[in-house]
Amino acid sequence: MHSTPSLSIIVPFYNEEESLPLLLEQIYEAMADEKLHRLFDRSFSFELLMIDDGSTDGSTRFIREQIVRKPELKLVSLQKNFGKTAALAAGFNYASGEYVITLDADLQDDPFAVKQLIEKLQEGFDLVSGWKRQRNDPFSKTFPSRIFNLTTRLFTGIVLHDFNCGLKAYRRKVVESLELHGEMHRYIPVLAQWNGFRVSEVPVKHNPRKFGKTKFGTSRIFPGLFDFFTVLFITRYLRQPMHFFGMLSLVSFLVGFGISLYVTIGKVFFNEAVVNRPILFLGILLIIVAVQFFSIGLLGEMLTRDTSSTPGYTVRETVNVEEEEVKSKR
Repeated sequence: MHSTPSLSIIVPFYNEEESLPLLLEQIYEAMADEKLHRLFDRSFSFELLMIDDGSTDGSTRFIREQIVRKPELKLVSLQKNFGKTAALAAGFNYASGEYVITLDADLQDDPFAVKQLIEKLQEGFDLVSGWKRQRNDPFSKTFPSRIFNLTTRLFTGIVLHDFNCGLKAYRRKVVESLELHGEMHRYIPVLAQWNGFRVSEVPVKHNPRKFGKTKFGTSRIFPGLFDFFTVLFITRYLRQPMHFFGMLSLVSFLVGFGISLYVTIGKVFFNEAVVNRPILFLGILLIIVAVQFFSIGLLGEMLTRDTSSTPGYTVRETVNVEEEEVKSKR
């Protein structure tokens, strides 16, 4: 029976044949650091999960060759290129370590920063994200990233500088709570904090890309934007859809009712014409839309109550008499 590893390191990759040899060398060197080992109460061990997201070059063949010589190494190959979110979800599913580390395969993330991330976790945080304070990327990547981070901070209230950094550290209970779809890997800190976990960040070194080119182009901007709205909704209104649709319904009704009242007063007291007045049709339309929003919210509440398969909470810990007696004897 194998013991639980101290760390599970997850590396999603797609056509990174040139980067992988140096990446493995850096990871194994970082894992050999005695300062990292001393952060753990028991003997240190790790597993390295390489998640092949449908590579078509020699990346997978290289990892297969290395597995024979590196027992910590495991390969999970996806059927096709599903994207980074799916690759991370697969890694989370197979990870068994006490702590979970994710980093990108393009050599821009620094494996030696793992020690910093673990130290921050042990201060009491549940998820620690890397912050690429000095970023070595072209303006075409850094500018949209700044807009994305600013927007996410404003709408979620989470004070992080770099939500999308691939280098992150998690307690195991965090990855077990995540349900990832679409391009939601960008919003993992948001989902984690919504589940009640403590989120923080540490500045990390960011290296310039050595080989190939980025796999993330402008084609992912709009899917990412749609996922942003999805995350906002599920983190605030998933279990209370009436709070969202009810507010839209109330606003629409009040505006529509106000317009209709204005037209009615004009007819009754000032004998103004009602026929062929576009404003009247707008008022009626808004009242109808208000009823529709209210109906959607009501149906959402009914479906949430009847079909929800997940609890509306996450558990920090459970304590019983036996556990307390064991702790007191230590």
